[in-house]
Amino acid sequence: MAEEKEKIKDSSNGEEEKVMDKVEAQKNASSDESLDSTQGKKESPDQENSGESLSKEDQLMADNQELKEKHLRLYSEFENYRRRTAKERLELISTASEELIKDLLPILDDFERAFKASNEDKTEGNPDEGVRLIYNKMVKILGSKGLKPMEGLIGKPFDAETQEAITQIPAPNDELKGKIVDVVEKGYLLGEKVIRYAKVVIGK
Repeated sequence: MAEEKEKIKDSSNGEEEKVMDKVEAQKNASSDESLDSTQGKKESPDQENSGESLSKEDQLMADNQELKEKHLRLYSEFENYRRRTAKERLELISTASEELIKDLLPILDDFERAFKASNEDKTEGNPDEGVRLIYNKMVKILGSKGLKPMEGLIGKPFDAETQEAITQIPAPNDELKGKIVDVVEKGYLLGEKVIRYAKVVIGK
């Protein structure tokens, strides 16, 4: 009996030892998991900081690109403005005397009519030469200001950009159909700008 009791006691002690070993192993496993979890939690802020840093860098790059594009647009707009104002200034300078020259054109017309009449009147004492000198001097001065007469229009096609058709007449020949057969009033350009349209007659 004593031996049996001793065997039961030894068996009971062995089972208790096994249970204690299992409990200790579970505690160790739980401790390891807790440590791993803690380490993982410690690493996550670093990762968040890294992601946040990359995000800020991307934002700065985007802001920099936007500022560059804005600068280029402003520079382009300024260059267009500068060219436009320079062109307008040149046009203003070249046509500053436009109104005065327009007022002088009828005087040129009168001179030309007088020359035409004097060619038909061959009486002595006709002061044609002196008047012509005055006319030529006036034309030269106006030419230096940019005035250009529209010359050699007869026989050319009608151009609505520079001419005004006042009437149509039967063309003297087939070549003049739809073309200018006579100039009633001379046209003028100031620089490249039409300041008076040529009044012409068209053949039909």
